[in-house]
Amino acid sequence: MPMSVKPLTNRQKETLDFINSFIDAKGYSPSLKELAEFLQTQNLSTAQYFFKELEKKGYLKRDPHKNRGITATTQKQTVPLLGYIAAGAPIEPIEDSEPVQVPTTIKLNKNGSYYALKVKGDSMIDMGILDDDVVLIKHQMTANPGDVVVGITENGATLKILGNENGRIVLKPRNQKYDTIVPTQLEIRGVFVGLVRGGN
Repeated sequence: MPMSVKPLTNRQKETLDFINSFIDAKGYSPSLKELAEFLQTQNLSTAQYFFKELEKKGYLKRDPHKNRGITATTQKQTVPLLGYIAAGAPIEPIEDSEPVQVPTTIKLNKNGSYYALKVKGDSMIDMGILDDDVVLIKHQMTANPGDVVVGITENGATLKILGNENGRIVLKPRNQKYDTIVPTQLEIRGVFVGLVRGGN
């Protein structure tokens, strides 16, 4: 299964935005009492629950040995969103695209070059890559069999598993509705390293 960031509920997203804004403004994280005030509750366990859920989903990191030891993970690394990728079509640029925030739960090598693409279609659904997900790609021109790659074929760009059948290079989907691609031309543009669910 690909490494992913779990989606947030609307209330969790609002809470994360509050914590990030608080840290940006003051340089340290809110206390349980301050978070409870934002949540309009006097119950500190409710605030603790939100802290724990955001930590569990990879959006916060907590140092139990420090007072106010909460740090946000979502703003520490970004990659450029270059466009949409769909089976059998060129990579379609996204107008006015913004960098994608990548939580530090997904490790990006500092020496590597990375970019993001928004998925169109369901040809990789059995691997957990869904329509409208944002996939994170390490830019490289070579790959090994079994890698999920961005491949440019004579029919356009596609995200598939690189394989070898009877001595021929093939691109395999992860959805039984789709056939294996046997390209006459293939250029590797990168290898899949993770995803952000639903474009968040």
